Amino acid sequence: MKNTKLTTMLNDKPSQTSCCPLMLNRRSFLASTTGALTVAAMEIGLFDFTSSLLSAQGIGPTPIRKARIQVGFVRPNVDRTWLGWPGAAYDQKGMQKQYTKVIKDAAGKLGIDLMIDNKPIHDEKTRNTFLESVRRKKPDGILITNMNLNMGWKLVDPMAQPQNRENIPMVIFSPVGSSFTKHIQATRNIPGVFTGSTPDIGWLATALRMLNTVHQMKNTRLCIVKGDKTKDKKLDVVGTTLHYIPEDRFPAEFKKVEMSDEIRAIAEFYTKNAKKIVEPNKEDILTAAKNYIVCRRLMATENCHGFSMNCLGPIEKHQIKPPCLAFSRLRDECIVAACEADWDAAISSRLTHLLLNRPGFMQDPVINTVNNTLIGAHCSCAIKLEGPDSPYRAPFILRTHSESDVGVATQVLWRIGQEITIMAFVGSKKILLGTGRVLRNLDTPPSGGCRTSVEVELDGVPDARDTKGFHQLFIYGNHENAFKAYCQLAGIEVEHI
Repeated sequence: MKNTKLTTMLNDKPSQTSCCPLMLNRRSFLASTTGALTVAAMEIGLFDFTSSLLSAQGIGPTPIRKARIQVGFVRPNVDRTWLGWPGAAYDQKGMQKQYTKVIKDAAGKLGIDLMIDNKPIHDEKTRNTFLESVRRKKPDGILITNMNLNMGWKLVDPMAQPQNRENIPMVIFSPVGSSFTKHIQATRNIPGVFTGSTPDIGWLATALRMLNTVHQMKNTRLCIVKGDKTKDKKLDVVGTTLHYIPEDRFPAEFKKVEMSDEIRAIAEFYTKNAKKIVEPNKEDILTAAKNYIVCRRLMATENCHGFSMNCLGPIEKHQIKPPCLAFSRLRDECIVAACEADWDAAISSRLTHLLLNRPGFMQDPVINTVNNTLIGAHCSCAIKLEGPDSPYRAPFILRTHSESDVGVATQVLWRIGQEITIMAFVGSKKILLGTGRVLRNLDTPPSGGCRTSVEVELDGVPDARDTKGFHQLFIYGNHENAFKAYCQLAGIEVEHI
């Protein structure tokens, strides 16, 4: 049963009258922030503000250099064309202005530096001038909008060839009116190129996000806490660096963490918002919040952008308490927090965060042979399953880590009937991909296994026993096409789950 006194007990200091729902020591908190940060805290809520404050203090993932994307428009150098697609009613200059606005707005939100060539690419000379600019500027990605049916593809097809674009990833936006089936076929099997043929002008934002994802994945460093040595390993194709550090770094860093208002805010949030608290007590929840600080500190110290840990060894030795709640919180922020030092799952999570801006649930797969379904279970599941920008927060119960019965874990209740995507890297050159829907949540007990336990029905898998992979991610929503498009652009093989 939930301890009704737990909320007030979490504050070691006497409570004060305040409009803040988190019951922090307001004077102490304000003294630790600048005026601008304080205003932001009051506007967005102190709990959500905690990660921003820690980042401002240099505690958390290290920023990656902004992607530089070169943008070009292939079209006749006229206001309007006569006969042929896209048609005389299609305002060439006006539409280019619309596309440019969408691109600039998206780049601002994604933090991308644009290099836009406004002069139309309309013949071999202007095409070669653009490609020479690519060779000189060496952008991280190229975005081409083709605005003409026939002359456009005569110019675009050579641009898509790897040797002409310096093997730089290229996305081609082809609005309806600029391509038939035959035009799309020419680029469909070129690694490093994806053609988005769609009437949706807003898809240009997705094009930028895909190019940015390729850049971010190549420059990502993941902190892997495993073993007793420090070493780096750079992965093929995706380019992500695995930065290994010894296991004893985590308990050593934990000893340095002192109680703070940020830690109280985190503990207060989970205490107040849980549907119920079953096993954990006040000290368990505060310790779990400290683990979150440790993860962010190690990422900052090691110049990394995500975290993965082989926690079972130190837990068995009673050196640490399980970091399940810390991992849940990091995933809510779309920061990699992968269990068991599993780098396949870690890069799967990083890709999901960058491409979709939402977390994935790394799970141990169990086959229900009676129902012909898949059950995924683990003790560290995010609650912001629709992403940090969505107001939705899944209901959750505070439990212990099931295998040790200590610490704090989230039992997250998934929405019944929710459509999901199932994805997992297998090495760095291939992903498994599928879709399904949520049937029910399982409790432990009477079931065994991990605290968040979700049963799903799979699409296109006649026998669930044929399901491939381990530690696959469950992700809210159907994102199969988004992953396929990214993999085409990044040169990654896709295999059905």
